Amino acid sequence: MAIVLGLVQGVAEFLPISSSGHLSLLQSFFGMEEPDALYNILLHFATLLAVCVVYWGDIADMVVEFFRGIAALFTRSGARERGNPPEARRLVLLLILGTLPLFLVLPINDFVEELGANPVFVSVMLLVTGCILFLSDRYGGGRKNGRTATVKDVLLVGLAQGAATIPGLSRSGATISAGMALGFERNFAVRFSFLLSLPAVLGATLLKVVKVAGAGEIDMNLLPMYLAGMAVAGVVGYFSISLVKLLARKGKFGMFAYYCWIAGAAALAASLILPILAPAA
Repeated sequence: MAIVLGLVQGVAEFLPISSSGHLSLLQSFFGMEEPDALYNILLHFATLLAVCVVYWGDIADMVVEFFRGIAALFTRSGARERGNPPEARRLVLLLILGTLPLFLVLPINDFVEELGANPVFVSVMLLVTGCILFLSDRYGGGRKNGRTATVKDVLLVGLAQGAATIPGLSRSGATISAGMALGFERNFAVRFSFLLSLPAVLGATLLKVVKVAGAGEIDMNLLPMYLAGMAVAGVVGYFSISLVKLLARKGKFGMFAYYCWIAGAAALAASLILPILAPAA
């Protein structure tokens, strides 16, 4: 079970097919047990590490420029840079701004999570995800990058990320498609989307760690299961990111739409038919 959950997390977290939607449907139709709180946290942490490995160069540059930017506030030479900062420093600011819309979701977070218990709703959201992905390639081909993307652009991508907390809507699908629709260059749309996931996933992980630790829900006897699932999620996540980058660069990101439509339609049909057949069983 640990391997299966790690595989699902690694694939669905980065491919634009909604990891939350798939986990919800697996639980609804196949009785798959929901992973315990700590295991769920560690799976997300493993996929976080996958993003860090793929974009290590960008992350290192941003960390350096973050501190250089702070130092520049107190120097004369820094005044000149503030008008035309290095791309990595500007990207830090864009990621901070893009993360802000997530705070709008916090007051209704419990309600949003409850939506995952409704397979009909999740199925419909998968169909919506398919439509978003199908349109994404039609909007692709822009020229905006880390130097030319505007505050309005990144706030709108951030709103797309906030909307994608709804089970069945893909976070990567929503943010990459939003970036392409706003005129982002394809590679930058993918890069910005995955980098934007770092503060979101890290913040959510820290909050859940505090909650789990406070509730005393940590069982060290399950450590081998945790490590196995993390390894699978991390490795599969790495290759999933690489696949998304490749398909987006070739203008074939919308291919995932057909999978979402098939999965969503099948799940919707099962959600409507199985309750009718259940009493006769």
